[in-house]
Amino acid sequence: MEIGSMVCSLSHPSLQLKGPKSSLSLSLAWSSSLPKLHLSPTVPPPPIRHRHKDFRVLAAAWTRRSRGELAKKPNRKSWKQRTDMYMRPFLLNVFFSKRFIHAKVMHRNTSKVISVASTNNKDLRFTLPSLTDDNACRVVGNLIAQRSMEADVYAMSFEPQKNQRIEGKLGILLDTIKESGIIFYDY
Repeated sequence: MEIGSMVCSLSHPSLQLKGPKSSLSLSLAWSSSLPKLHLSPTVPPPPIRHRHKDFRVLAAAWTRRSRGELAKKPNRKSWKQRTDMYMRPFLLNVFFSKRFIHAKVMHRNTSKVISVASTNNKDLRFTLPSLTDDNACRVVGNLIAQRSMEADVYAMSFEPQKNQRIEGKLGILLDTIKESGIIFYDY
């Protein structure tokens, strides 16, 4: 009975092939039921149109971290960034302006200033012949070292800025601080 119904279904007029390829027989395989796609590599695919004008906001809901979590932790610091302030707590900041030299030692965690020296101080401003030369760098380095030792700070670190070289006036100031007995961490 099934065979007869198959034959009947194949003889149905809607399943009959028309045209020059009518001599081909119909295949009963499952792959013949799939539509035939004729793709050409030269035609670009149509653009994807999103129904919602602010699709990026909707897409954030399906990510691993929701938008609320991203707002709480926008960027996570590395282990070195998180522990550096405890391993090397005292940081030397040096600033050279056109007229003066400023240096200070700060505690990183509490931002407390331990010692300050500047050629803009009244003591140095009127006694030094030049406030920005190599001799002024040596004087500021000696003052920073003395005042740091009075505050019981015998080791500090210096982090140069991006593309900053340790030479010239900065090198003289750091060498003077080292010669005065302060230990520097690697910089």
